[in-house]
Amino acid sequence: MCEGDPVNRDWENRVDAAWATFDDYTEDDAAEFRAVIDKLVAELPEGSPLAPFEQACAWDSTGHSDKAVPLYREALARGLSEVSRYKGRRATIQLSSSLRNIGQAEEGVRLLTPELEAPSDELDDAIRACLALCLSSLGRDREGLSLALGALAPHLPRYQRSMANYARLLVEPEE
Repeated sequence: MCEGDPVNRDWENRVDAAWATFDDYTEDDAAEFRAVIDKLVAELPEGSPLAPFEQACAWDSTGHSDKAVPLYREALARGLSEVSRYKGRRATIQLSSSLRNIGQAEEGVRLLTPELEAPSDELDDAIRACLALCLSSLGRDREGLSLALGALAPHLPRYQRSMANYARLLVEPEE
């Protein structure tokens, strides 16, 4: 399946439709939702990085970060970022969040920090938010708050410059 072919678009649309129903499932229905994703994943060619990515998302979203971590790793190792830069970044964010949830926030920081220098896209604020949580889990709250305020500042109707400066000063105090 190539990124732009009709089969791929159809499959992606069906995956999106499945995720659109996620909130209809209760905690008791989590296995049922994962089965819906597994059925869609079964349609993919052998070795597709999309398969472990979607399965990781399903495990993660149903409260099983421990089961999601190896699947995110597998998706990235299979070249998810080459298939879709966007999904590769999502996998990095979600893997880092899952690592934090299972007590491995330091690895989350190592994965997310290079993303701060990556070409900008709509996931930039999510990168910063997840990195802020990982830093906080490591007792580095000032750095985390700085990232969160820096991500929030451009979205404010006023005080953008002040908040951006305050964010910077949390980690680079004035002399």
